[in-house]
Amino acid sequence: MLIETHLFRLGRLIGLWAAVYVALQPIRAADVQIQKDPAGRFEILRDGKPWFLRGVCGKENLALLRAHGGNSIRTYGIEELEQRMDGKPLLDRCAELGIAVAAGLWVGHERHGFNYSDPVQVEKQRARILETVRKYRSHPALLLWSLGNEMEGPPSSPRAPLVYEELNTLAARIQSEDPAHPVMTTLAGDAPEKIQTLLRHYPNLEILGINSYAGATRAAQAVLDAGWKKPVVIAEYGPSGHWEVPKTVWGAPIEPGSREKAARCSATSEALAKNSVGNLLGGFCFFWGQKQETTSTWYGMFLKTGEKLPPADALCRTWTGRWPANQCPRIDQFESDLRNATVPPRTLYTVRLSASDAESQPLRAEWQVTAESTDRRSGGDAESEPGSFPDAVLEAKVTGALIRTPDRPGNYRLFVIVRDGHGAASVENLCFRVEPR
Repeated sequence: MLIETHLFRLGRLIGLWAAVYVALQPIRAADVQIQKDPAGRFEILRDGKPWFLRGVCGKENLALLRAHGGNSIRTYGIEELEQRMDGKPLLDRCAELGIAVAAGLWVGHERHGFNYSDPVQVEKQRARILETVRKYRSHPALLLWSLGNEMEGPPSSPRAPLVYEELNTLAARIQSEDPAHPVMTTLAGDAPEKIQTLLRHYPNLEILGINSYAGATRAAQAVLDAGWKKPVVIAEYGPSGHWEVPKTVWGAPIEPGSREKAARCSATSEALAKNSVGNLLGGFCFFWGQKQETTSTWYGMFLKTGEKLPPADALCRTWTGRWPANQCPRIDQFESDLRNATVPPRTLYTVRLSASDAESQPLRAEWQVTAESTDRRSGGDAESEPGSFPDAVLEAKVTGALIRTPDRPGNYRLFVIVRDGHGAASVENLCFRVEPR
């Protein structure tokens, strides 16, 4: 018995020494290299293993992202790296789950007041960025540095060369501080004029990121045709953008439905994986979370209440080859004479809804009338949500609703959210305009 007690204590001591030894070891960054595979296509090697970007923009629901087959996230600002997810610092939580991070280093936009001719602003920005690089360059979750997002301005901007030249300086300094992680900079779209200006003024760039929506599957070829010969990442893709869709006669963009969004996300992610052009490293689908941009549901793959939406399932199907265990409900019919119509105030309209669920779970529907957003911003800047009109919904069922149009003239949207009660949902909306007769 005495021998067994001593052996038990010895085992505990050995375990404790081993834990201390591991804790004292320096954190080792993953070594990230870009090379061409035997077929001549660019690829990321992370610690010597191919790493195709199955990524999203956003930092929430990380465990679900991993379960859906995602392996990477893209952030935008330095402050995000300090945030806690699931009770842990973001990078630590990502390392725990095996998720790599394209760490965003936000650079100033002149439309926000940053002046690239002001040496004080420029030096302050350099110091802040390089301090962040030194702080996080050894973290095992780090994949690459995402230096700037859509900061270049329109193709005709005479200030663009100045912005690119500063990015070129920043990239060189980052590469000197951290040669183990490449630098990516992301532009809005693939306009040839932008690519050619970048080529002249930003030779240190290693990866070109392109934010593209309806044209995402063509972007890699477009930048190749414009003269870019290095790797490309589709740094944002998703549903058709609010600037790319048909509009009502009064100018309201018509939001695609959940099924249409899912189909586009699936088609884009499949096209990226094929890498037929040979310069693609993968992409990041936008947005793995919820945000107000044109509407509260246009880009987010989750509701504000936390339920996932069909584009998240579509990514799972593409990335893993199978649907998730619990799929989002399917909206098969959402019809009303209100759709894209100009109608009088305080008038009754019926709405017909048909929805189904792959797991045959009972569904419930939430109906909401909101004003059309008047706080439209550019470049994804923060927007306020429009007000809602709960008195406009007189009857609310999973088979339909009775709507009374608001008293006040103006532009509106009717939303329906169908939930399965198990963390999954679908959402649709239609536009209408109220005018007195």
